[in-house]
Amino acid sequence: MNTAGTVQVAVRHILSDKLSGGFLRPRTRTVTWKDSHFVVKRPASGKHTVELTCPVCSASLLAEVRDHSSTRTIASVLLVLAVLCLVAFFAAFAYAVHEGGKTLPEGQSLPVLFSVSVITIFVTFVAGPTVFLRSRGYIGVSMLDAPKPRRRHHIMSVRKAPQGVRTP
Repeated sequence: MNTAGTVQVAVRHILSDKLSGGFLRPRTRTVTWKDSHFVVKRPASGKHTVELTCPVCSASLLAEVRDHSSTRTIASVLLVLAVLCLVAFFAAFAYAVHEGGKTLPEGQSLPVLFSVSVITIFVTFVAGPTVFLRSRGYIGVSMLDAPKPRRRHHIMSVRKAPQGVRTP
């Protein structure tokens, strides 16, 4: 049901967030939540603020919804950034292998660009997949900052159409 005019979102009310484990045992985080599904209408152009009500705690949540064209543009830009990270990763990796494999005369060090390429490898190794996953999950709906009682909520995209969908 994610057409150009609407988008389905789930408002997650976080019931508990526990961190267990520690020094001898692996640290694990357990989060439990209850979610409710909503269909939000996209504006014709620009951004629009929508009020969603959490059925668990009756908190009023403000979400910002972008129009379809800007949502597609932002997702495309994020995807291009992920591809650029991939290109930079392989270029820096090839340069690091090329320069690192040379035998240098005694007293001569590797060029400064070698250390820059190593840093680029590490940064793009983390940033590339992160930006790619963000581009795939971007739906153009984000929750605006809220006071303390409303911070135990998240807005997520819905992949499948649920049985009972609420409209705000």
